[in-house]
Amino acid sequence: MSSETVTSLPSVAALVVAAGRGLRAGGDLPKQYRLLAGLPVLRRTLLPLLAERAISHVVVVIGTGDEACYADAVAGFSSGKLLGPVTGGAIRQDSVRLGLRALAASGFEGTVLVHDAARPFASRNLIERAIEAAQSGSASIPALPVTDTIKRVDGKGQIIETPPRDQLVSVQTPQAFAFRSLLAAHEAAAAAAVTGLTDDAALIEWAGHAVTTFPGEAMNVKLTHPEDFVLAEERLRRQLTTRVGTGYDVHAFTDGDHVWLGGVRIPHSRGVRAHSDGDVALHALTDAILGALADGDIGTHFPPSDPQWRGASSDRFLAFAAERVSGRGGVIDHLDLSIVCEAPKVGPYREQIRARIAEVTGVRLDQVGLKATTSERMGFTGRGEGLAALATATLRLPNDE
Repeated sequence: MSSETVTSLPSVAALVVAAGRGLRAGGDLPKQYRLLAGLPVLRRTLLPLLAERAISHVVVVIGTGDEACYADAVAGFSSGKLLGPVTGGAIRQDSVRLGLRALAASGFEGTVLVHDAARPFASRNLIERAIEAAQSGSASIPALPVTDTIKRVDGKGQIIETPPRDQLVSVQTPQAFAFRSLLAAHEAAAAAAVTGLTDDAALIEWAGHAVTTFPGEAMNVKLTHPEDFVLAEERLRRQLTTRVGTGYDVHAFTDGDHVWLGGVRIPHSRGVRAHSDGDVALHALTDAILGALADGDIGTHFPPSDPQWRGASSDRFLAFAAERVSGRGGVIDHLDLSIVCEAPKVGPYREQIRARIAEVTGVRLDQVGLKATTSERMGFTGRGEGLAALATATLRLPNDE
């Protein structure tokens, strides 16, 4: 989608329906919060929507009591377009209507895309087709030709009809609607106690509006059954490529009474000369992750010439880098760190440092390696003039990145 196309579009919002329980998928959590290749399904669903420039608002409708699961799924998202979650209702229609009301309360006008939280594979092209289809002013939904023969049966399983296959399609989300038309249709259906409509296109049809279709995608599957998760995991494993990045940082000692290493304040007879808190360990790890992403370095994103970073806690830099990984649909496999100094002694703080790094990056403790060594009294570290850190980050990123 060109920049000219984007600027000509009306304002676009995405409403993600995540209030269901997903019991058929198995597991202890609603399916939208289950991990899929290391990330919650809902997070994977949101990533392409938040990345789409034409989308200005994203609202997620969640189930009662799911606040903590939702917070974990969206942790670290810094996009201002993600509005606060909305608590849904007893059925899907209620949830969508409540989400639409929240958009109306925010002052939104334009086009709304309604998407299922359990469809984490909607591509950028599919989302852009939905937005472009909405320019016609009518409701439009993604559809695929039916390849199997379809039978209609009665309550006893007796076949009563074989509809012509060339007149049938299967439909998906995101479905695109004029916002005010969809909200009005939902309010009218609620007032008339009309229920049982399985998607928003059916509700718009009930309200008397025309619905058109645009090409869907066979890979845009909805995760419903346990075997869907197995296939989705296999698909993601095939799509992820391993990336390795390295980082290095050094700081000179100066007057002070402590140093920061790996997010832990360690008492020492010296401090370090630095623009931020001078945490060489976290600086090296940040650069290692950014290097694996081919996304510049710490100075690119947090230039020392910018006064807002003076004295800043370096865990902010590391959290930013980790978010860049998840924001691209990737995962951190392992972080390895070596700290080089004559003093202070790192050993007594080793596990505390590992735990802090794991907490900031959202990985398990066994995915963080830490070693400390001296330089045998050689060089600037050997002379006690400063300290250094070397880091390696191993990531997996989607092949299409």
